[in-house]
Amino acid sequence: MYKFRNVKNSDLNDLLIIENNGFTPDEAATKNALIDRINTINDTFIVAEAENNGEIAGYINGPVINQMYITDDLFENIDKNRTEGGYIAVLGLVVSESHRNQGLAGKLLNQLDLIAKKNKRLGVTLTCKATLIAFYEKYGYINHGLSESTHGGQEWFNLVKIL
Repeated sequence: MYKFRNVKNSDLNDLLIIENNGFTPDEAATKNALIDRINTINDTFIVAEAENNGEIAGYINGPVINQMYITDDLFENIDKNRTEGGYIAVLGLVVSESHRNQGLAGKLLNQLDLIAKKNKRLGVTLTCKATLIAFYEKYGYINHGLSESTHGGQEWFNLVKIL
């Protein structure tokens, strides 16, 4: 049903549409932020492509960081991923409207887990709104409480999955 692959530069326009449909304008990654992620963290930027028509159905991305929790500066500035260790910090997990409620978000999380294990990461970390805590807990994430992040003017919670 879906093929998973690393992001390509040619995906940018489709990613922007999905990003802006999945997040509020204050939360959504800018075009420049997505370009930076495509070029800097290609190894942890996974795209789900629908096998029947090749359209991008969703994606997950984030840099490898040393600390357990996401900080707001990561939404603007990221460094190239180190080869081993650290935590993958999910900055974006988005599914296009036509592919929602089909389990794709969970499959993208599982794909990122495989990459994390292969590269001996300590875990995967993310922030989410209170309404999504139960969803992430189904995939093994533990709620570590309120985040210091105020990205997009929202209240976020730290969720971490230790590998």
